[in-house]
Amino acid sequence: MRRRLIQSTLAVVLVVIAVFGVSLVIVETRTISNSAQERVESEAVRLASIVDSRLFGEQQVDAEVLRDQVTQDRYYAVIRIPGEAPIEVGTKPAGDVISETASGEEGETVTVQEPRSTVTREVGRTLLIIVLVALLAVVAAVLLAVRQANRLASPLTDLAETAERLGSGDPRPRHKRYGVPELDRVADVLDGSAERIARMLTAERRLAADASHQLRTPLTALSMRLEEITLTDDPDTVKEEATIALTQVERLTDVVERLLTNSRDPRTGSAVTFDLDEVIQQQLAEWRPAYRSAGRAIVSSGKRHLEAVGTPGAVAQVLAALIENSLMHGGGTVALRTRVTGNQAVIEVTDEGPGVPADLGARIFERAISGRNSTGIGLAVARDLAEADGGRLEMLQTKPPVFGLFLSRTPVRKNPENDDEPTVR
Repeated sequence: MRRRLIQSTLAVVLVVIAVFGVSLVIVETRTISNSAQERVESEAVRLASIVDSRLFGEQQVDAEVLRDQVTQDRYYAVIRIPGEAPIEVGTKPAGDVISETASGEEGETVTVQEPRSTVTREVGRTLLIIVLVALLAVVAAVLLAVRQANRLASPLTDLAETAERLGSGDPRPRHKRYGVPELDRVADVLDGSAERIARMLTAERRLAADASHQLRTPLTALSMRLEEITLTDDPDTVKEEATIALTQVERLTDVVERLLTNSRDPRTGSAVTFDLDEVIQQQLAEWRPAYRSAGRAIVSSGKRHLEAVGTPGAVAQVLAALIENSLMHGGGTVALRTRVTGNQAVIEVTDEGPGVPADLGARIFERAISGRNSTGIGLAVARDLAEADGGRLEMLQTKPPVFGLFLSRTPVRKNPENDDEPTVR
């Protein structure tokens, strides 16, 4: 591209020089020739007037007298006076000459000649100047063409490198502009594409991390149920465990669908009215074996028969993340307590462990932030799931740790006596 730009610019300059240079040479040649003719004519008239004045004053007219009046190294003059021999002044030029004859009032004639080679030399000097100017113009044009070619080609090279980086999986935008509107427009488009690709890659990585974390719990529970089936010969136990395993498969399917939905639009939800007791009971049943193996207990208490608005599967995943977090990082008994505040139903999850370090605080919900050697994804995903349903997940207390899941509430379905009494399920 650089070579083509330089060649095209040079071609334009050469055409301009050819058109205007030839015209200028023709004009200057004619001007110099006319000027030389006018000089010779003026010199002849001047000598004729000198001769007239001397003849009128009856003074002597000869070569010695007129020699000082003629530029001998440039002009050759012949003075013819009636009845006298011709008078020659200067050196007679050889070859082609420019000649002019003037007549005086006493009948004399003065012929002045100038070698045409003088005009040729002047034309040559003028032509040399024109050629030098043309060469300077060509050099300047080449320099400007190279500069302009670099100005246009270098950005294109940069843009090609940017596009190549995008194709190789490096979506970092360069935010580099070149002062050329068209090239800057291309750079804007590439930077916008880079940002979109970066967001897509981030979303894909996030989906992969979330899927790995969220699928781990139901897969673990499913494997535990299948292991129970392999260790028993009782048909009733096998049937019971198989039913629970099918429930786990349904929950696993729900988790996958939820992850895919959130990857497309984190704000998309399928909120319905559901019974919190059922979700809590499901979580207790799933996690009780794991807690029993760890020598710990999991209980629930608080207001019963609460209905909330949200997605049961998402709420179950949030509670599973909190319960798993307590199992991994907490200690003692884990308690799930339900209560009502305003028009919201609250599920509090607490344990008897050391709590959240003071240096983490509210950052515990940020991705890759963990108090111990864990992924730091679970609480971040749980918060996103809660917000997608119009709720929120907060850390109400650090020591002992208390997490609160706030959900929109519908009117209480039942109002049995002693609803507020703690109940271990």
